[in-house]
Amino acid sequence: MSATAITVEDLLRRYADDIAFVAEATPAADLGAFIDQLDTAASRFGEARINGHEDMETAAVHLNEARDSVDETARNVFLKRADELLFPVVWDMTQEYRDMVGD
Repeated sequence: MSATAITVEDLLRRYADDIAFVAEATPAADLGAFIDQLDTAASRFGEARINGHEDMETAAVHLNEARDSVDETARNVFLKRADELLFPVVWDMTQEYRDMVGD
């Protein structure tokens, strides 16, 4: 049984809106912009003392590795690892952030 590969488009569809809200930017349309916004959001979550920002920082590292990888298998592994880190935290952290800033 093979696992379904995670694509950059999957990650953008799942997380770009929430991350853009925290980064105060337009939702990212490509991996480079998403990584930049993820770094900004992780920093803002950290400043707000919202738990989980470290996972976002690690996810950004994995996404950088995916972007730089020439090996498709390695790229898929890095994208999957990033998704595994982001999935359980992005929505909850963003909601907590929204509550703090009054949105």
